Amino acid sequence: MNVIPKPTGPEEEIYLEGARSRGYETRFAFKVMWEFIKGFRTLHFVGPCVTVFGSARYKEGHPYYDMARQVGGAIAKAGFTTMTGGGPGIMEAANRGACDEEGRSVGVNIVLPMEQEPNPYLDTQVTIRYFFVRKVLLLKYSYGFVVLPGGFGTMDELFETLTLVQTRSIRDFPIVLMGKDYYKELWAALKDMVVEGTISADDLKLVLLTDDPNEAIDHIGYYVGRNFRVLRRRRPFWWLFENSRRVWKKPVNA
Repeated sequence: MNVIPKPTGPEEEIYLEGARSRGYETRFAFKVMWEFIKGFRTLHFVGPCVTVFGSARYKEGHPYYDMARQVGGAIAKAGFTTMTGGGPGIMEAANRGACDEEGRSVGVNIVLPMEQEPNPYLDTQVTIRYFFVRKVLLLKYSYGFVVLPGGFGTMDELFETLTLVQTRSIRDFPIVLMGKDYYKELWAALKDMVVEGTISADDLKLVLLTDDPNEAIDHIGYYVGRNFRVLRRRRPFWWLFENSRRVWKKPVNA
């Protein structure tokens, strides 16, 4: 007999109940809209970004933490802003690497009961309640993704982005998988999908598997240079209480 686990909190209970009252659904829609507005206002002047994904559980001294720190430094040297989920582990390391090179460091944090607190290496950060809003923000301001070793959350972000690339919802968007040993089985599975015909060979052209941070950023810079135009940053409006905080340099490969 299958046993359905009881929801663990009020939010889970609400979502599992399905449709709610019209008043509740209206309030929820406004909450979501406010989350987007808050994110847009906070992040309007931070780009252009490269977003780094990875586990919150790797600590300083772990090889993947060190790799992420090098990635953040390489992103900063290329003139991009390093954007992460704003938490500890790989996210902290990438933001820290950007700070090492005096680059811009941004985090889109999420409200969670454990693991997720803003790391101390953020120039700008916004805390979001809903995962789907957070994922939009992490994608909206980025010219490419670097995906280091991670768990379910990292896989969710990776495959959602791959789906957007495959369906041409976003085009020419470079993705880097870092950690050859960690991702070797996943890489083999992706190639098996090509053989089976469930994805096309073109779907993997924008994906690079590497252990080299410089190769990762060169891969992103190549596609940015060929396919994107980095727009000149608009001036903030004082009457909207906007503040750009810094004048950004143009990415060297763009």
